[in-house]
Amino acid sequence: MAGDPSVEVVEYTDPLCPWSWGSEPVLRRLRAALTGQVRWRRVYCILFDHDDDPAPDAAAETAWYSRYVEDISGHTHAPRALRLSRVAASSWPASLVAKAAELQGPEVAERVLRRLRETVFVLGEPADTPVLALSAARGVFGLDPARLASDAASAGALERVRADHAEARRPVREVLSAQDGSPHPGAAKETPDGRYRYALPTLLLRSPAGVRAVPGWRLYEDYAVAVDTLAPGLLPDPATLEAAQALDRYRSLTGPERELLTHGPWPPAGAVRIDTGNGPLWLHPAEAATHPATGRRAPAAP
Repeated sequence: MAGDPSVEVVEYTDPLCPWSWGSEPVLRRLRAALTGQVRWRRVYCILFDHDDDPAPDAAAETAWYSRYVEDISGHTHAPRALRLSRVAASSWPASLVAKAAELQGPEVAERVLRRLRETVFVLGEPADTPVLALSAARGVFGLDPARLASDAASAGALERVRADHAEARRPVREVLSAQDGSPHPGAAKETPDGRYRYALPTLLLRSPAGVRAVPGWRLYEDYAVAVDTLAPGLLPDPATLEAAQALDRYRSLTGPERELLTHGPWPPAGAVRIDTGNGPLWLHPAEAATHPATGRRAPAAP
């Protein structure tokens, strides 16, 4: 079946969300399979909002949140920082930079969002200020950094992220209660004003046949069933890439992504290994040359 422009996938996410970070292997696989088949749109929900009350004890909050992220990484097997410096003060700066990067094309946007995620879950230094968010993107392949800085500070970017913030707080009825026995079933979260927002990540699929929500921590098969229900035959069988091709395409791969997205001997020549608190992150050598976790390093040994 050819691509169907009437099918839309809406991904509710946040650059600093640990469950969204842990879902990247499966969502990368789904995005790759659906490339050219559907319209895929990201909505930045603002996990850490301006109106959140400050913690009375920042050190205790950081210790608690570090344990929370460690518990999530135990389920997802995603990397986590060896040490988290603090809980993010705000998701707005990272979301504005991620939204602005979309104006430079989908590949640049993917790479910038990935860098923003890695600030907290690899470096332990969340990109929670404009300076830190822009710094995280420095050196991303294909990026115009001056344009990114200008676009992220523009009224247009702020308007688009505000629209995302509002949309995320209008969840469909089916996510208002827990879905099943997943460690993160994805029931909508109550906000301080008594309303609800989508749990992260949540995928909302729309087609002429209807709407399906797939919230929380999910297997690839869960997403595949939802796609096939709304658009039978649209989703092709998933394919993996040879290891070097995968690293060239994605620039940055975790252990779970290596297992789900690649085949063949690992690591590819020149790959740079970054050790974390829960397994390695592998970088393309050109990515490692500008990545904030490394600067320039020698290639990793097998």
